[in-house]
Amino acid sequence: MSFRPLMFAVPATAVFSLVAAAGLAWMSPAAALDSGSDDPLEMAQATPPAAPPPAAGGQERRERAAFNPKAFCLDRVAHRAGARAYLKVRLELKPEQMTAWNAFAKAADDADVKETTRCNALPADMKERPNFVDRLGREEDAMKARIERIEAVKPTLLAFYNTLSPEQKVVLDRPRGMMGREGHHHGGPR
Repeated sequence: MSFRPLMFAVPATAVFSLVAAAGLAWMSPAAALDSGSDDPLEMAQATPPAAPPPAAGGQERRERAAFNPKAFCLDRVAHRAGARAYLKVRLELKPEQMTAWNAFAKAADDADVKETTRCNALPADMKERPNFVDRLGREEDAMKARIERIEAVKPTLLAFYNTLSPEQKVVLDRPRGMMGREGHHHGGPR
């Protein structure tokens, strides 16, 4: 025995009539009275709504938006260390893979120590935006440090990668976004 939902048993014209009646009831004079006074004199004498607070701008915004390059840099180092810990667990490494992993982890930890020293030399607070030349110099320094890190870690990472099974390589090959986090994923198996 099958049951038809009640909604399908009611003719469409009856449903439309109910919806239209509900809409008209909403627009009735009683609803208009509930929304406030229509007396023009009372409306003219009413206190205007308070002006919204001024938008954050000018000096307040600059003070609040102070940038801390040192903290930002140290956060990136911490995220990389966290990503390595995640991968170690996620890859479910076999005992025969641990030697290669440990060599890679040591090289990465050594690179983190060097990067931490570089981070600690950065200013802790920048209220004024650096000029173009200063920004270009900082960008160049960051790129050189990144290349040094890649060159220091790459040999042990390649040796470790060559010990992985095809299933483990799928985990490691997955695109990663900023600071080691996985990139946007749009469906499909993970």
